[in-house]
Amino acid sequence: MEKFWRDAVEFLPILMNGVALTIVVTLGSLILSTVLGLVWALMRVSGVAVLSKLSAGLINVIRGIPIIVLLFYLYFVMPDLGITLTALQAAILGLGIAYSAYQAENFRAGIEAIDKGQIEAAQAIGMGWWLTMRRVVLPQAVRIVLPPYGNIMIMLLKDSSQASTITVAELALQGKLIASSTFKNMSVFTLVALMYLTMSIPLILLVRHFEKRAGKR
Repeated sequence: MEKFWRDAVEFLPILMNGVALTIVVTLGSLILSTVLGLVWALMRVSGVAVLSKLSAGLINVIRGIPIIVLLFYLYFVMPDLGITLTALQAAILGLGIAYSAYQAENFRAGIEAIDKGQIEAAQAIGMGWWLTMRRVVLPQAVRIVLPPYGNIMIMLLKDSSQASTITVAELALQGKLIASSTFKNMSVFTLVALMYLTMSIPLILLVRHFEKRAGKR
């Protein structure tokens, strides 16, 4: 145990650099996936057949492509098409696109859970589709989707480790580099696991809070 603590003191400063990049990748891709997911969801429930089918097709395609393949395509293939992204940009874009499909289904479920009578009442007093969504449906849907949204945040935090496959020096890659140079696999990867857990616990507690609030309604 004493050896582990000595290793921890030595390796933590390096691993903290990886934590910073992990947070950047997670937050960036979370914002992007939220925006895209909401767009896909609104297209699905728009009532316009073309938009609904286009959204459904995009979601199915995105869900059918492994995240690692999407990352490889953005980082290694896009330069052949004249679009060069940094590893960090490709990671945020890839994870954001991948998770937008899950966000879309989450948002769609929340929107469709709203009583149709409220939508009809809003339209009866002259509200258009977008105004009804903005003032009546979305504020209520947000409360419904918060618990699963929190779970998506946790999944995204853990999947940010896949950014290491395209050389983003986040926590997982920093750990791998240290382990390969020191051969202290147990100490390094125990630290990496504890650091991921430390970042996940606040999110887990937040999800539990949202679930309790939703259960009281």
